[in-house]
Amino acid sequence: MTDQIKVDKADGILTLILARPDKKNALSDAMYKALADELEASEQDAAVRAIVIRAEGDMFTAGNDLGEFAAANAGGSGPRNVGRFIKAISVASKPIVAAVQGRAVGVGTTMLLHCDQVVLAEDAQLTTPFVGLALVPEASSSLLLPARIGHARAFSMFALGEAVSAQDAVAWGIANKVVALNELAETALAIAKRLVKQPIGSLIATKKLMRNAEAIGRHMDIESAEFGARLRQPEAHEAFKAFAERRAPNFTQFN
Repeated sequence: MTDQIKVDKADGILTLILARPDKKNALSDAMYKALADELEASEQDAAVRAIVIRAEGDMFTAGNDLGEFAAANAGGSGPRNVGRFIKAISVASKPIVAAVQGRAVGVGTTMLLHCDQVVLAEDAQLTTPFVGLALVPEASSSLLLPARIGHARAFSMFALGEAVSAQDAVAWGIANKVVALNELAETALAIAKRLVKQPIGSLIATKKLMRNAEAIGRHMDIESAEFGARLRQPEAHEAFKAFAERRAPNFTQFN
């Protein structure tokens, strides 16, 4: 277990806290492993009736640790535990509450599509800049996001990397409510406490009825294959090289 993911289990609630604020909570492979381990274990843990995901610092997450991601890809190993985490959160049977402050980049936004209640601080900004990295969306978000907010809005988020404010995220149906930053953690916990009191069998059955897990999984596999193919293209090499060199990428050199 990495100390960059804090875990608390009390009163039927499993709380997972992204705790790497000095790196804007960028998700490393070790952090993905810890999150996946906890989510997978919670499926068999009768003491867990609801899950809360939140973060320390002024940002929910900057998304993948791009330095580590690029190094792993260059070495041919590719990301290892991100797939486990995405799978685990997508098939989680117990209700998940997310509490988001500041920026939620990439997987920081797409994971919210697998949460059942999403609370945003007033300063929250949701972005999915996959195309800007010469990649494609993941976590079945290319299926789930357009279904949630419509093609036009989803395409702007994916293709142009346009940020969505907390207020718009609620209006569009990505999140449930906006609260003051100092009320964020308390609000998410209060929702989880209400869920814990509900009949767990009915909660799990309702969540299962509301989500076509097989269709989501199939689409996720399609995305993953395309994601891997994009990683091997010159455009992606340029994107990650530009990131390492702290410059703007030049994609116009590719047809």
